[in-house]
Amino acid sequence: MKFTKMQGCGNDYVYVNCFEEKVENPSDLSIRVSDRHFGIGSDGLILILPSKVADCEMDIYNADGSRAKMCGNGIRCVAKYVYDHGIVPKTRMTIDTQSGIKILDLTIKNGRTKSVRVDMGPAELTASRIPVKSDTEKAIDVPIVLDGREYRFTAVSMGNPHAVVFLDDVDNLKIEEIGPKFENNPIFPERVNTEFIKVLGEDTIQMRVWERGSGETLACGTGACGAVVASIVNGKVRGDVPITVKLRGGDLKIEWDQKENHVYMTGPAATVFTGEIEV
Repeated sequence: MKFTKMQGCGNDYVYVNCFEEKVENPSDLSIRVSDRHFGIGSDGLILILPSKVADCEMDIYNADGSRAKMCGNGIRCVAKYVYDHGIVPKTRMTIDTQSGIKILDLTIKNGRTKSVRVDMGPAELTASRIPVKSDTEKAIDVPIVLDGREYRFTAVSMGNPHAVVFLDDVDNLKIEEIGPKFENNPIFPERVNTEFIKVLGEDTIQMRVWERGSGETLACGTGACGAVVASIVNGKVRGDVPITVKLRGGDLKIEWDQKENHVYMTGPAATVFTGEIEV
């Protein structure tokens, strides 16, 4: 099977062109290719498929084989792949996902995609739709006690559920210990991605992320969008300017049009290498 490894801000996936390849069991394949010792090494598997309702479709599987609805860094790489390979020769394209059709605008340099702006759609703050169990309609700045320590989180969905936690120090956070406790807490019926945020200024935040099914990753596009929405509703940053999200793998620019309730994400997309693997 031919594949391409791509990354956006260090969020790396194995991409398979299903216009040409056929994948029988993507869940098992994702576990295999994601292994960094016995496979290719990635945060998961993304299939690029034909679509009857958009220019193409992407199907996402986490490193543990579970299926994801949306991946902000991944969709930028899908756009780069289909443009650079002449499959979708458009600088504005549509990509169908498990969380709906997204519109993407590409910046091209020397015939190749350098960055992509994605309309990530609306931010969902209603607790039951995220989902998160809550006594209030929205779970904004609500307490949760884990291992005897109280954290406060804001729940947002950007196609995936996110719990955003504000801390004074994220660099020294033992994320491998606290991340799974958020992910598997029973108040999140579908598990949850958790963003740990330090506010650096009125237009800049620092973020580390624990993704359900993948663990800590260098970046998470939907998580960055959810983090900015949570930062705005909690009055941590300005709501009228683009917010820079500083991730371990690079920076993303996030804008939230509150009037229309659309979140826009701009960031890089890069090819790492191509190859073949026996399946």
